[in-house]
Amino acid sequence: MELIFSKLVFAFLLCFVLIFSVGHSVEGLHGNSRVRAVNLGGWFVVEGWIKPSLFDDIPNGDMLDGTQVQFKSMTLQKYISAQNGGGLNVSVDRDNPLEWETFKLWRVSESVFQFRTAEGQFLTCSGDGASVTATAESHSDSETFYLERNSNNRVHIKLKNGTYLQASNDNVLTADFRGTPGWDMGMTRQKKFLRHGINTVRIPVGWWIASDANPPAPFIGGSLEALDNAFSWAQAYNIKCIIDLHAAPGSQNGMEHSASRDGTVNWKTSPEYVSQTLDAIEFLASRFAMHPALLGIELLNEPSAADVPLDILVPFYKKGYQIVRKYSPTAYVIFCQRIGNADPFELYQANIDSLNTVVDLHYYNLFDRYFDKLTSVDNVQFIYKSRQSQIQALNSANGPLVFVGEWVNEWNVTNGSLADYQDFGRVQLDVYDSASFGWSYWTIKCEKKHWDFEWSVRNNYLQLQPGMYVGNSSRKRISRVILLLGLVSIWTFLH
Repeated sequence: MELIFSKLVFAFLLCFVLIFSVGHSVEGLHGNSRVRAVNLGGWFVVEGWIKPSLFDDIPNGDMLDGTQVQFKSMTLQKYISAQNGGGLNVSVDRDNPLEWETFKLWRVSESVFQFRTAEGQFLTCSGDGASVTATAESHSDSETFYLERNSNNRVHIKLKNGTYLQASNDNVLTADFRGTPGWDMGMTRQKKFLRHGINTVRIPVGWWIASDANPPAPFIGGSLEALDNAFSWAQAYNIKCIIDLHAAPGSQNGMEHSASRDGTVNWKTSPEYVSQTLDAIEFLASRFAMHPALLGIELLNEPSAADVPLDILVPFYKKGYQIVRKYSPTAYVIFCQRIGNADPFELYQANIDSLNTVVDLHYYNLFDRYFDKLTSVDNVQFIYKSRQSQIQALNSANGPLVFVGEWVNEWNVTNGSLADYQDFGRVQLDVYDSASFGWSYWTIKCEKKHWDFEWSVRNNYLQLQPGMYVGNSSRKRISRVILLLGLVSIWTFLH
């Protein structure tokens, strides 16, 4: 038995403080967008095919293509702003970072970048003594800037010829500092951290977490402390958490991730097991309901349609909902669709409740013989024709929001090319982003490359880049990059 904690933080505040900006629309998330999450699969619940490892070191890996940033002058204590979102001048006069103060990175190298405005223009500077404007429609040397960082998380920005940018007293950003700037020029450290378009983590836990630190055999203690740490770090970095009860006593689906030892499903046959599961929900709700980092609680992951009848599941969901509501009037309560031969509309017809409730769908082009002979084109068309129509119908239904809580950029296509994977990932992002609550990729780290979110993005199999339109209904332009999560890398090994 072993419990490993690893905390990776990539926070940089410089001469200009660098702050990520992402949009949200789900209640409790800042801004105007939906949940874009990764699962911390294999952290608290063992799945033998997942092997967590430390995140690989990428120079300035928190500043990849599409990263949204904001800059704050520590001298003026004002944000850099592209007037009207681009096409005009640049000023350093804003107290609050909003859309005009947000720029998307185009990465040239680990320390060389171009900055694109909300309206699509690039920041540009013609040379020594010139002011920075947001008027360039294309990018070249004049739109290219060099960033220097120090160990105290501050940044200097300079031109190719070595002249540094500075904010003047009349709130103009100019390239006229020709010396060597110091790192203590009236700058203050602000407790803001870089992050990417990922705004949430879905954290699978087992029911035995309620018995920590002495859970019944064969489970071990320590997972509660790890979850507490995850919430603390998430709060510090303004990331939200969804607690997902992934394993119930007796197992709700017979799979290893639900802690079944031999494939049997006994949860639905035992009122005691159902009661223990509700006790675990109450424990989690009472402990985390008022925590600023909590977004929602998922009552049970992937109950089996073949083994768990609705007349057992729906009353359980209703009781679990009431338990969460006892501790929080606003936390989202998430009901997972039964896996197997089940229609998600059955949970809408159950009339559990519609106040901050969510139905979780898990979409894999795997695990069903139907997908075995599909070509790459067939897989893409299936997403557009089947998954898109289902999400649209559920979005329009009167009831819970829609959440694609698990999906992956993997399929049964053999010898798929890079372009094939890019097409498959693109269609999934496009369709799943239209879900009214959002989506969560399975999983952040995995020994199998295409299941590994970090590997897939870093190696360009999953393209989260500027200029990509997602969301079939709204078609809003967003960009996402790899999450080098400054949270927790936790692995609980069971005998």
